[in-house]
Amino acid sequence: MRIDAHQHFWEYDPSRQDWIDDNMKSIRRDFKPGDLQPYLEEFGFEGCVAVQAEESLRETDYLLDLADQNNWIKGVVGWTDIGSNRLSQVLEQYHGNKKLKGFREILQAKPPQYMLRENFLRGLKSLQVKGYTYDILVYPWHLSAVLELVTKCEEHALVIDHLAKPLIKDGEWKEWKKNLQPIAEREFVYAKVSGLATEADWNNWSEETLMPYIEIALELFGPKRLMFGSDWPVSQLAGSYEKILQAVENFTDSLSSEEKSWVMGKTATEFYKLEK
Repeated sequence: MRIDAHQHFWEYDPSRQDWIDDNMKSIRRDFKPGDLQPYLEEFGFEGCVAVQAEESLRETDYLLDLADQNNWIKGVVGWTDIGSNRLSQVLEQYHGNKKLKGFREILQAKPPQYMLRENFLRGLKSLQVKGYTYDILVYPWHLSAVLELVTKCEEHALVIDHLAKPLIKDGEWKEWKKNLQPIAEREFVYAKVSGLATEADWNNWSEETLMPYIEIALELFGPKRLMFGSDWPVSQLAGSYEKILQAVENFTDSLSSEEKSWVMGKTATEFYKLEK
């Protein structure tokens, strides 16, 4: 399947989407499945993975409800407090919901040591036992902690969102690559080619701006551990769905058809165990 492995939905509420600051006024509105579906159809995607954007169980329930109503939402990455003493009860609550594939917290907003707490690591193990994936949302300065994390979580299905948000606007890549490389050596860690344009200058970027970072991702992870995600609608800050997609499409056109099929859907399908 051809899959958009990373996008969001929300009914805008300034108290809930308080991370949308004044620089992001254009996305201070509702974004629902009916807004995304035309893009997926136009560009040949058979489905998507909806990822949490709010830290609440209400968010998880909201996305699962949308997935129940829309067959093409193939999977949901919800939220839960991984370190909570109630984690086992929460997981039991969602037991049997086939659309719930994994979880994510907004780790980028927390200090690096947050993910190395004993109760967090214990919670991740619980996710692994239950067969849930975990999306790692971090900045480059979290990567040393991520390395320690993945060293402690052997064989858990983990994916790094947005390639850990390299400092594209500053043109920095050497330190980012150096810190990402040992993480990529763990074959159970995957990465999303997503959210890159919003790390560049929103009004002054081109495909050439993003290419060094995508090339490094391919070098480190290979096509079978990379997956495309639009990061819609956050990506709208930096360009249209078509422009964001085209940058990755043009890069993957240099690969074999089999390699391209992995990046554009097969990797996500296998990682999240998506059903057709």
